[in-house]
Amino acid sequence: MKKTHDKLSRDLRDFLDLSPTPFHATEQLSKLLMSGGYQKLHEEEEWILKKGGRYFVVRNDSSLIAFVMGHSDPLKHGLRIAGAHTDSPCLMIKPNPDITKNGYLQLGVEVYGGALLNPWFDRDLSIAGRIIFQKSSGVLETKLIDFKRPVAIIPSLAIHLDRDANKNRSVNAQTDIPPILMRTKNKRNFRQILEENFLSMGEKVLDYELSLYDFQKASNIGINGEFPVSARLDNLLSCYVAAKAISAADGKHNCVLVCSDHEEIGSVSSSGSDGPFLESVLERMVGNDLIRDRVMRRSLFISCDSAHAMHPNYKSMHDDRHQPIINEGPVIKVNVKQRYATNSITSSIFKKICSDAGIPLQTFVSRSDIGCGSTIGPIVSARLGIPTLDVGIPQLAMHSCRETAGVRDPNFLEKGLIKFFDYQEPLAITNR
Repeated sequence: MKKTHDKLSRDLRDFLDLSPTPFHATEQLSKLLMSGGYQKLHEEEEWILKKGGRYFVVRNDSSLIAFVMGHSDPLKHGLRIAGAHTDSPCLMIKPNPDITKNGYLQLGVEVYGGALLNPWFDRDLSIAGRIIFQKSSGVLETKLIDFKRPVAIIPSLAIHLDRDANKNRSVNAQTDIPPILMRTKNKRNFRQILEENFLSMGEKVLDYELSLYDFQKASNIGINGEFPVSARLDNLLSCYVAAKAISAADGKHNCVLVCSDHEEIGSVSSSGSDGPFLESVLERMVGNDLIRDRVMRRSLFISCDSAHAMHPNYKSMHDDRHQPIINEGPVIKVNVKQRYATNSITSSIFKKICSDAGIPLQTFVSRSDIGCGSTIGPIVSARLGIPTLDVGIPQLAMHSCRETAGVRDPNFLEKGLIKFFDYQEPLAITNR
């Protein structure tokens, strides 16, 4: 078992290091799926799907749906769908970012998602994302870029100039976090820097979607190496584990993996979970709205997103009876306001699946006087009318640029999802 954990942990760290943005994560997921025999499709083309076929499709370079055309009848056995999201809170570079003050070239940035801002100070930062450029011939092309080295920093204000820094320091997202890129005495700007580093002579940057990221590599820490620590564990860890699981599916049933962008900002986009991407793929898989609606009633959607592990320094922030522990198994997430889509039926089905596979489970419910986040689960459930479960791997420092999880939990989740994709029993409970 330890060797399995070690391999999954090494592969996960490599994936995280190669995925500084949703664009890069989707590229890496595509490579993983192709190595497992999946064929890439394109939305603008006709699809000829065959029983036993394995396929995937990408939208906006940042969202991906993979699926297995199983041999079972979806009207009888439904679909087994797992979902996660490719985006993470970060600092996005503004379209006209250049700020010149006292000989420094800084970048204007906008906070993407609910980021913890204090951890971004005094870190080695790099830049990655997608650029759109015009070739010397006039043709427009896209390109994924990554400086792959530290190029920026957001220095803290020295405590001598802010004596209350350890008591009451707030962060102004407009004025306090523009990173320093370089010293400059000329009119050199950010777009010129992009062209010098990533384009050929005569090519011109027209636009971009770029973000800063913490350059420190993923690692396992702790005396026993039991804590994976990295940026973007929320939610690339789930994307990677779910992709590995669907690659290992036996192919009997119709299975789907959806990895959506823009979850951290509400999912309202053409490539987000509140957009039409998943529905359009399902229609191509199983047929028109009427057939799809019948199939959904026999299906199950598992929304995989990070869960709040109990923080030993802030134990009082958790409900006394619901305190997930790292390395003690995946967490079923419950919320009566439907911020999570779990209900007693979907929870019971997953508990049986995990019990059959020998996988421990935990449960998270927020304190009644503290709100909770949400996931793609309620969105997909509402759009499709599909029974849904929210589950996640427990972690600390969620939405920091450096998050902490457990080395055993990804393996537990992978085993659970493989069992789910291959599950032979109905994904429903009979009323009596």
